[in-house]
Amino acid sequence: MVDVKEFYNELLNNEIDFFTGVPDSLLKSFCGYIKDNVSNDKHIMAANEGNAIGLASGYHLSTGKIGLVYMQNSGIGNAINPLASLCDKLVYSIPMLLLIGWRGEPGKKDEPQHNKQGLITTKILDVMEIPYEIIDENINCDDMKLKVRTACEYMKKNNEPYALIIKKGAFGEYNLKDNSIVNFDLTREEAIEVLLSCMNENSTIVSTTGMTSRELFELREKRQENHNKDFLTVGSMGHASQIALGIALNNKENDVYCIDGDGAMIMHLGGLAIIGNQEVKNFKHILINNGAHDSVGGQETVGLKIDIVSIAKACGYKECYSCSSKNEIMMYSEKIKNSEGSVLLEIKVKKGARKDLGRPTKTPIENKIAFMNFLQD
Repeated sequence: MVDVKEFYNELLNNEIDFFTGVPDSLLKSFCGYIKDNVSNDKHIMAANEGNAIGLASGYHLSTGKIGLVYMQNSGIGNAINPLASLCDKLVYSIPMLLLIGWRGEPGKKDEPQHNKQGLITTKILDVMEIPYEIIDENINCDDMKLKVRTACEYMKKNNEPYALIIKKGAFGEYNLKDNSIVNFDLTREEAIEVLLSCMNENSTIVSTTGMTSRELFELREKRQENHNKDFLTVGSMGHASQIALGIALNNKENDVYCIDGDGAMIMHLGGLAIIGNQEVKNFKHILINNGAHDSVGGQETVGLKIDIVSIAKACGYKECYSCSSKNEIMMYSEKIKNSEGSVLLEIKVKKGARKDLGRPTKTPIENKIAFMNFLQD
């Protein structure tokens, strides 16, 4: 098992002191450590993994040094384009160290959205001709240092990216310090429950990845309601709003709610411009904003530092509101029911979730079939 402080110090010993990326649960100890110990100009949490590749490229172009990009293996998809069309040796030949959490590792139980990505993680790197080493829970400090040195020597010699793939349990525990001073009364789960009580009976929901879909599933169980009105976007972070838009455009009889998260919305913020410029009268965009990547360790986003309402208005949303209390949610929920045009309701909530929060007991295929049957009926 790797101590994150020792790993960080070895990176510094090899002249790597710039960090950017999108957090992952397997990397949360490392992400937490650099968040607590690295200055803001040397650590930038990116909107998505492709942006992080761009940041590390700019860092190299301006300094000649090598940056580190961290991500879950699901994020490789966002990173492929800039890796292939910017960093590759056939283009600009830009080195960077990729730190990749291996979700869905073959032979280990994981959530269904990680299964395919886990199977093809090393194959993608092979196809892209990015060399890699694997770090697991059995590695000792000397071997870890050797792998880091090997990676750095390769990058400096060849001016190409190199990857370290991190297995579950490879990093020792480190708890992120909670420096937040902003807090709100409601939890995300409480806010979703209020929303459910205010929706019309035939309203459908597309919920974003992570805790949101898990809480929605359990709330339906608690309320003894069917799950067939909900599409749980267990993967594809940042794309729930476009899924919901596609449904709303083709199912105009019922309201379609997208319950989104700040990290997910920021990841593909351009989607707001597409939604706002469609003539869609039944689209209700609900942003649950806690300013954190809650599902992978609670690392801070910029969600509470930007004016989401003004951004949505500028993108063409017809009505936009922000709130943080139960009474406000109820008031605005009634207001947006009668809105004709895409609307956004931002609900600011506190970080965290129940420790006993479960996961959906339905498979993604079962969810899809039930949801499609509801829409067709």
